[in-house]
Amino acid sequence: MSMKRTNVYADPEDLAIIKEAAARRGISEAEIIRQGIHLAAMANRVWDEPLFSRTYEGPSRTLARDEVRDAVADAVLSEEEDLRPRNAA
Repeated sequence: MSMKRTNVYADPEDLAIIKEAAARRGISEAEIIRQGIHLAAMANRVWDEPLFSRTYEGPSRTLARDEVRDAVADAVLSEEEDLRPRNAA
């Protein structure tokens, strides 16, 4: 993977914690900073489609807690039924 150089301003206390963690873990400070940038990028990513758009054909509204629980339970039961051996007739 290619890298691109960039400059950022960081709090001195954060940099001290990173320096300590890098020494303790035996990795570079840059690697810890790269991991942090990746986590920040993924946490702020916007997906093109909703998470359940292809796996769940539900109402076009946010599901209630009970509805989510029931949908997951139904899927698990269905999967278990699919895995059961069928009696040969």
